[in-house]
Amino acid sequence: MEKRPDRDLEPRRRGDHHGWDSEDFFGMDVEKMSPRAQAVTGLVTGGLILLAAALLIAFTQFWWLIFVFGWAVFPAFGVFARGVAGLVDSRSEPPAANARERELLEALHRRGELTPAQAAMETSLTVNEADKMLEDLAAKGHLDVKVRGGGLFYGLWETDSEAARRRLGDE
Repeated sequence: MEKRPDRDLEPRRRGDHHGWDSEDFFGMDVEKMSPRAQAVTGLVTGGLILLAAALLIAFTQFWWLIFVFGWAVFPAFGVFARGVAGLVDSRSEPPAANARERELLEALHRRGELTPAQAAMETSLTVNEADKMLEDLAAKGHLDVKVRGGGLFYGLWETDSEAARRRLGDE
């Protein structure tokens, strides 16, 4: 029976030849943190470093240690800036569900009415996603549902003036 170690003997490190990863911040994987956590971590870490520097200057004769440990302020500021930028980006983007619903409604507007399969061809949705979205919109009363030839056709509700124009066009 061969005995294997339950962990790697050599630590796995990504990045340059020094063993540091550009995404590491004092042992934390910044890439996996939310933008809010990044901003808070950078702010707290930078604040603590600056507070320690102020205390060193004011109350001790070890003010020169600022030059030794002061380098940590720069990565803390970088993590804070990255978190703030992530928060700004996340607020400017519409949620993905709204974008997909808008895409479906634009296809309905272009075509007049759609089956779930036609909606999947017109949009980036799958047939199941289109079917569920169309059913939800119809259940909430946003879409008109018609049955023709055993299939369900979903369409936008017509106003009275649109229906009158359509009838005049047919005559």
